[in-house]
Amino acid sequence: MRIGYGFDSHEFHTGIPLMIGGVMLPHNEGLGGHSDGDVLLHAITDALLGAMAAPDIGALFPPSDPKWKGADSVIFLREALKRVHDAGYAVANLDASLILVAPKIGPHSAAIRTRVAELLSIAADCVGLKAKTPEGLNLDNAAIAHVVVLLEKTKRSKKKSRRKRHAAKR
Repeated sequence: MRIGYGFDSHEFHTGIPLMIGGVMLPHNEGLGGHSDGDVLLHAITDALLGAMAAPDIGALFPPSDPKWKGADSVIFLREALKRVHDAGYAVANLDASLILVAPKIGPHSAAIRTRVAELLSIAADCVGLKAKTPEGLNLDNAAIAHVVVLLEKTKRSKKKSRRKRHAAKR
């Protein structure tokens, strides 16, 4: 088994759609970022990459690269998940905390959990999602996501070690 932790934060800006967990939420502001600013998918991506001891989201998809401007964060998540699968692991479960003042996440929680589960190919009851407000932290214009993922070994990785390939030839 492997455990990964991810964190992300973005400021709210007007004129941008609000994407959280791959779901567009009705709100008068969205999250600024070089891509679509999906704070939850970014944190999940980093948690997956961290569990694999891989480079983080910023190293793989640098904000300095114009090709990621406005990109759908699902692209980043799929790359991280590919690395997980290639190493012979699968997502067992995920637990996430969102910290923001508005919009209220409760009415959208089921849709977000369902979408995240779909993207990770796991059951929705394996996706925990909590929402908190940043009381007293002076973070009213930001959204923050904390994510922990648990991976379990499913098979040997696609990349055999040199020693294993050599032993197999004998």
